[in-house]
Amino acid sequence: MVQNETITEENTPKSDDDVWTQGPDGELIPDYDSTFPIINEGEVVRGKVVRVDKDEVLIDIGYKSEGVIPVSELSIRRSVNPADEVNIGDEIDALVMTKEDAEGRLILSKKRARFEMAWKRIEGAAESGEPVEGTVIEVVKGGLILDLGVRGFLPASLVDIRRVQDLDEFMGQTLRCKVIELNRSRNNVVLSRRAVLEEERKEMRQAILDRLSPGDVVTGTISNIVDFGAFVDLEGIDGLIHISELSWSHVNHPSELLEIGQEVQVKVLDIDRERQRISLGLKQTQSDPWQQVVDMYDQGDVIEGKVTKVVTFGAFIEVVPGVEGLVHISELAQHHVENPREVVTQGDSVRAKIIEMDPERRRLSLSLKRVDEGEGGTGVGEGTTELGLSEEVFAENTAEEPVAEEGFVEEPPAEQSDESIEADSVAPEDPGPGDSEGGYPAPPEEEEPT
Repeated sequence: MVQNETITEENTPKSDDDVWTQGPDGELIPDYDSTFPIINEGEVVRGKVVRVDKDEVLIDIGYKSEGVIPVSELSIRRSVNPADEVNIGDEIDALVMTKEDAEGRLILSKKRARFEMAWKRIEGAAESGEPVEGTVIEVVKGGLILDLGVRGFLPASLVDIRRVQDLDEFMGQTLRCKVIELNRSRNNVVLSRRAVLEEERKEMRQAILDRLSPGDVVTGTISNIVDFGAFVDLEGIDGLIHISELSWSHVNHPSELLEIGQEVQVKVLDIDRERQRISLGLKQTQSDPWQQVVDMYDQGDVIEGKVTKVVTFGAFIEVVPGVEGLVHISELAQHHVENPREVVTQGDSVRAKIIEMDPERRRLSLSLKRVDEGEGGTGVGEGTTELGLSEEVFAENTAEEPVAEEGFVEEPPAEQSDESIEADSVAPEDPGPGDSEGGYPAPPEEEEPT
């Protein structure tokens, strides 16, 4: 059975007779108004561009007169050229502002129609967390203005993960951003591109962590240089080269060797997958100078080197680039030395004798006073003390230099034992294990020969 359908005047199809109406004298005249669509102010309509002038655009929406879009209502951009915004024949949406102005014209707005549609889209994106896309149309103090159909503000601090020096480079680019603040009453939209980049990098970081293993050699770019090392961008995740892992030789500051943007080959030393941290080494990709020392010299050989540092307990001499040996104060001269600077100065070229070598622990003991002793025998003169490779001579370097920067938390120093405190009080000038002088403590004081 066919259901009854309510027939109303609005949904009754018009016949040819419906376009005629009775005039004041009873004659039939065309009812043109009934052939036009019904439009209301505030409504969005669709029409075709039929003319483009320098100060306005005419739109045919099928109404009794063509709609006029003033140049100020074409775009949210300032000082636009109508020919850059629309072309004849384009179909566009426009909002009805005034059905009839003082001159009887139908006034429309393209930018307000776009605003209404864009605002609904932005509200939906803000609720779902999905990013929105917009083109950078202005660089202003403190950030960028994006065209989203509405003007969206992207603060400079949220343009990228790292600080951007020149915002002008983003002019004209299309950026994906998240909506972080929305206020319809003030037409205020605040965006963050950084949030989108961080989310993308998080996925990339995990993929890189899954791919890497300790011992791998990878290529990256120096992204930042700090006092305690350098950060390397490994295509989405930063790894840290600690200053102690930059070179086999002593480095005062990472900027001596590296610069931001430089491409480097590094070795993966350790991975903390839970905290997404990677420790890298640069010197491990270079030849170990200690192997050169082992190949070139033996215990008892006399070498030539340069004094690199003078300390209270002796002097350090560079044997080959990257390898330094210690001349203890007792091995500087045949006579008693109160201050090593009485005998040597930083930068001096000297000849020294190798009295002890320990490649495994990377320790080299040298002597200046034994160089002139006769060849043959041990080369240890009367009244001298054989140092020996013992814990009393070389203490283990157990204390690592703390790190205090993003991702690498400074550990509190280990508590000293009573014995170490007592030792410090007796010999405050002697460096303890793991000090900045390379972990070389002074050996026990020798008795003067009678």
